[in-house]
Amino acid sequence: MPSRILVVDDEPDLEHLVQQKFRKKIKEREFEFVFAHNGVDTLNKLNNDGEIELILTDINMPEMDGLTLLTELSKLSTIFKSVVVSAYGDMENIRTAMNRGAYDFVTKPIDLDDLETTINKAIKELQVLKAAIESKDRLTILESELKIATEIQTSIIPQTFPAFPDRTEFEVFAKMIPAKEVGGDFYDFFAIDKSRIGVVIGDVSGKGVPAAMLMAISRTLLKATALKGISPDICLTEINNIIAEESLSTMFVSLFYGILDTRNGNFECCNAGHNLPYIIPHNGEIKQIENVGGLFIGAFKDSEYEPQTITLKANDSLFLYTDGVTEAMDKDDNEFGDDRLNKTLLKMSDNTPTELTNSIIAEVKKFSEGTVQSDDITCLVLKYYGKSN
Repeated sequence: MPSRILVVDDEPDLEHLVQQKFRKKIKEREFEFVFAHNGVDTLNKLNNDGEIELILTDINMPEMDGLTLLTELSKLSTIFKSVVVSAYGDMENIRTAMNRGAYDFVTKPIDLDDLETTINKAIKELQVLKAAIESKDRLTILESELKIATEIQTSIIPQTFPAFPDRTEFEVFAKMIPAKEVGGDFYDFFAIDKSRIGVVIGDVSGKGVPAAMLMAISRTLLKATALKGISPDICLTEINNIIAEESLSTMFVSLFYGILDTRNGNFECCNAGHNLPYIIPHNGEIKQIENVGGLFIGAFKDSEYEPQTITLKANDSLFLYTDGVTEAMDKDDNEFGDDRLNKTLLKMSDNTPTELTNSIIAEVKKFSEGTVQSDDITCLVLKYYGKSN
């Protein structure tokens, strides 16, 4: 698209000179010139033409001179630059013009080569300015998106603890520390019936609003399906088929879902490509659960998921987490890692779910101090105290 230039001068000869000088650029549609004879005419043309980028104006004109025009131009919100034309040595008017917002000046008699250089320089700076404004606008939109995504993410996960104040057989606590660039971590817990409690943790691929939306959909679908009381493997199969059919092919969800039977400590669970939770026994060795389950949710329709059952004894805990924990980086680009997590859990095996969660997050933050958090950090601890009397 040609740069649109408005030339303001009451001398008709200038119009002819400009068209002759820039005939090649006019023909190649690099420049497009519009002409006005005074300030009043200029303002009328600007009101009807929003594409003018550069105004080349004489200072001495009838009806409205160039200096008065510059004052009027400063009131407009349109993005353009002004170049004034004045007699050689008329520094007082030139200084006034510059103080009123003129970008540059040329002197009479006009050196057309100098005029071309001035026009090119002004247009180049205008392009840089417009690019900067566009970048700022995009940043504003992105910041707005991230704010919306954060609100979606934090509003749908439970944050009231104790979660089940009347239950003595178990305790659950979870916490998420969102990254600056919003991801799609989520967790949930809910009573399926009087004896069974469902817990889930997940991580959606991608960032921003799309990830937050898929996270919200996944969490809602899982809870609605789980409340039917079906086993975890069937539950994941059902939601996988829905998400695989409806979501973008480039997005998926890693997810771990399990059901604690509070009558006997049996924990039936299924994993869909998520980080393996840790079993933290009251007495014994900390270990990750067996790696069975299936692919990420949403990766392929009709994926199969294999369940497993773990038996928790009194005061045993399960630690669920997302990769924001193990993949947290220090200043030397070292990861927090599985070994460091294992050792940290070992030191805190007798802690309450709240203490354990907060301690792990504190250790991760201490490890990555001085770096920017690049992913959500999410932990969930389920502790089984034994069947109530």
